[in-house]
Amino acid sequence: MSPADKKAGLAGAHVFLTGATGFVGQAVLERLLSSYPDTRVSILVRTKGSATTETRLANLLRKPVFSAWKEKVGDDEAARILAERVSVVSGSLTSISELPGDIDVVIHGASTVSFDPPIDEAFDTNVGGALGLYGALLASGSDPHVVHVSTCYVGGIRKGIMPEASLTHEVDWRAEAASAAKAREQVELASREPESLRRFIGRSRAANGKAGPQAVARAAETARAEWVTRELVDYGRTRAESLGWTDVYTLTKAFGERAAEELWAQAGHRLSVVRPAIIESALHHPFPGWIDGFKVADPLILAYGRGQLPDFPGLPDSILDIIPVDYVVNAIIAAAGTDPDPADPQYYHVNSGASNPLPFHEMYENVNEFFTANPLPHEDGHISVPLWRFPGARKVERALKRREDIAEFAERAITRLPSTKRTQKWLDGVHVNQNALETLRGYTELYRAYVQTEIIFDDSNAKRLHNSIPAEKRADLGFDVAAIDWNDYFQRVHFPAITALTKAFANRPQGNKRAQRALPKRSDVVAVFDLEGTVLESNLVQQYLWLGITKTFMARELASLAVSIPKYLRAERHDRGEFIRTFMRRYEGIRVSRIEALVRGRFGRQLINHVYPDALRRAQEHREAGHRTVLVTGTIDLMTTPLAPFFDEVVAGSMHERDGVLTGYLATPPLVDEARASWLREYAKQHGLNLSQSYGYGDSHADVPWLQLLGNPTAVNPDTQLYSQAQAKRWTIQSWATTAKLGRHPAPNAPVSPTDEKVASHGV
Repeated sequence: MSPADKKAGLAGAHVFLTGATGFVGQAVLERLLSSYPDTRVSILVRTKGSATTETRLANLLRKPVFSAWKEKVGDDEAARILAERVSVVSGSLTSISELPGDIDVVIHGASTVSFDPPIDEAFDTNVGGALGLYGALLASGSDPHVVHVSTCYVGGIRKGIMPEASLTHEVDWRAEAASAAKAREQVELASREPESLRRFIGRSRAANGKAGPQAVARAAETARAEWVTRELVDYGRTRAESLGWTDVYTLTKAFGERAAEELWAQAGHRLSVVRPAIIESALHHPFPGWIDGFKVADPLILAYGRGQLPDFPGLPDSILDIIPVDYVVNAIIAAAGTDPDPADPQYYHVNSGASNPLPFHEMYENVNEFFTANPLPHEDGHISVPLWRFPGARKVERALKRREDIAEFAERAITRLPSTKRTQKWLDGVHVNQNALETLRGYTELYRAYVQTEIIFDDSNAKRLHNSIPAEKRADLGFDVAAIDWNDYFQRVHFPAITALTKAFANRPQGNKRAQRALPKRSDVVAVFDLEGTVLESNLVQQYLWLGITKTFMARELASLAVSIPKYLRAERHDRGEFIRTFMRRYEGIRVSRIEALVRGRFGRQLINHVYPDALRRAQEHREAGHRTVLVTGTIDLMTTPLAPFFDEVVAGSMHERDGVLTGYLATPPLVDEARASWLREYAKQHGLNLSQSYGYGDSHADVPWLQLLGNPTAVNPDTQLYSQAQAKRWTIQSWATTAKLGRHPAPNAPVSPTDEKVASHGV
């Protein structure tokens, strides 16, 4: 038993730790293992999916926070220490199995880490978790000292100095918890009211009608679920503000404290409440810059570095209260080593604002300095960060609203235009702008209270706790915030740590910028090609005109077509199948033999002239790799025969005929959108094909239902809706053009490709 352990008050202690898989919890466990060798630790771990609690513990101990300790003691010794000193209690905070009866100290650090979760989730974790823990402790009959980890911001919206003491409010936290538990049921019911459902369906049909009825239904249900979440988030935010708190996170953390006081301290047990400020990367231990994912301030910092925040509604003289995670851990363990009077719970603010304040404008200057010297990469070079003028919240809000309205109008206008390289570039620009505005809007609402705060958190108790640590141990186990050099911490430690986390994403190729990999050779793969717009630069109307049945017939048809175009456009926008059925009525009365003759002659030549060479080349690459190639189209089979040599199979529609004359009716429903997806599933089953490794090529939003079944979808010359979907889903995007449009002609002595040979040998 070392003198240091005696001084720390944890010699031989059995510590029960919640939240061990979280940011602070990992660091607490590492510190106990590395610096307090006489302690035993039980951690609460719940199963997640198929992973057992033991598997999750093993995965936890592979995290970087433990690397320095394991390197110091060696892998074998680390394994021995873990087996002897660490045990797992299976369960969750709301469902804890029987606790050991010899627990000396509880460190309760588990909580939601989101400022703005749905109200029921926030209450379930932060309040329900406290109820579950203290109920289990009372049932166990043990009398441990509980260190309840909270947050400085539990005091709510206020100005001036906040003392290290119990909160002064009269809110009935039990009634609020009961109300929050019912919130989801109420909002779910509201989302299923006919008026709401009609709204979801209407918007979904307008956006997804071409993809089919199931796509409409799925999108409508997704929209309903998203609406429920938004309403519950707003419910929490609004209720918190109405009670005087910044958000539902701080509200529920305050109620968690009250639960600890009423259920534990008032029952005659020892309680210490540790309230950290904004926790960021480690200054010293386990190594400078250690962090487990992005924390509270980091998304804001990186958004600025990416140029997404032209200004921000922060008060330049507001104190941004940041504290390194190792200081928080040291304070928690120091508090755990005390022995408070059961009648006098202790409260500690672990923060920097009182003893080493960081004004918001100085934080901004640090961020600006770092990203000016170390700009984030961009495809066109590097990102130049903006200069903030701190014009005030109202001006920032007005400017933001104006930019949001302009971006929304631009998106509506562009999506109504034909899909071209230029309109795609415009749409890309609008989406980049909208993402930046969404980021700014989210951060403005989320961080407003934290960058406009006028609270100073008293840290007198925390200073006394730090000074109680033996002088020779303070450099390692202390938390003297006055000694932190903020400029050094940010420039040398924190900013390099969080920007290092982004490197994996910095140069990720997107869409048509993604290099096309060589095709793997395998026989269980299919490559499915759409026809119109993907393999062929034409549509059903153009093909009809190419037939040119007779001069008299076509003269009459051209006049009729001009009148019918609006009707066809409406049908095409609404439902691809409806358009095909409507348009194919024009073939009524035409002899099959006449179409077959035209297809062998001028129509076939016209068709081949409008084929994309890239499409045939890609089909040939698939065939050479052993893949099955299938051309699928909603047009009739009579007109696809010139393309048959280039694919293993052509799947097309057919028309009803009587005595060799077309009746104008389809023989079977058109194979488009969801019908094509259903066909593809059955086709893969019949031929033993692996869709997750297969390929698809389509040009229209109507192709989404079947493209998304394939592991390698490609959007070819996509319409604006498919282009947006492909960008969002990170599908490959290709631009294919006809030889004539590209202005390319084979050189006189150029070798003929396999696909060129097929065109020549086909005699068209």
